[in-house]
Amino acid sequence: MNKSANKTARTAAKAAETASNSTALETAARAGFAASGVLHVLVGAIAFQLARGLNGEADVGGAVAQLAATPGGPFLLWACFGACAALALWQAGDAVFGKPRAGGNRLTARISAAAQAVVFALLSATVLSFALGSGKSNRESSSDLTVTLLQAPFGVALLLMAGAGIIGTGIFFAVRGVRASFRKDLFLPGAALPRRVALTAGIAGYVSKGCALLLVGLLVILATVRQQPEQSTGLDGGLKGLREQAYGPYLLAALALGLVCYGCFLILKAKYARM
Repeated sequence: MNKSANKTARTAAKAAETASNSTALETAARAGFAASGVLHVLVGAIAFQLARGLNGEADVGGAVAQLAATPGGPFLLWACFGACAALALWQAGDAVFGKPRAGGNRLTARISAAAQAVVFALLSATVLSFALGSGKSNRESSSDLTVTLLQAPFGVALLLMAGAGIIGTGIFFAVRGVRASFRKDLFLPGAALPRRVALTAGIAGYVSKGCALLLVGLLVILATVRQQPEQSTGLDGGLKGLREQAYGPYLLAALALGLVCYGCFLILKAKYARM
């Protein structure tokens, strides 16, 4: 009985590994990078509007809402959801079955893949909520989650750890951009111009994404320390807070351009990523 169960389990695991490495899933996962890139471009465009004194919600929720308002919006939302979900599945497969690349560490590679699987699963869930008509802004979601955790046992400690984790991730992104260490994840084109475009977009994009995450993490920590959950307003609140500082509109415009660059880099990554 045990031998039969073990054989069934091994067969199921082998089937799952084969499916996770299929060409169809890889193609859909590459589309997930492109979909995420389009959303980042929209976030950057909204942030640039904020720098000009206009209104908008410069976060993923605002970008998805803007995408939904375009012609063919429902179709685009479902396509975006499917692509991001496929990328989450691909990364989950890498976390479970994947092998480190040359010179890489197996544990580090699996942890990185697992983290990316969670990120893209959350992104696909956000898109799905809007596709189903129940989506709300990330500002509201962040505040609601902070209120819930502040009232929970050990909630303050969890929020402080989350804020520190977001700040750490922001630093990681910025350093990755400065060092251009993202190059190992790409098959860079041999032609000089496309190669330069990909590297420039990646460097500017990673640094800007890192700065944006730093703002979000600081807001989480400040909201927790002050016991004011309404201050935990996510990326949109962080960018609007930056706009109110000295030279804020100019800094926000530069950060917006960087987010657009990061989106363009992700779109290029759909083609050049090492999968």
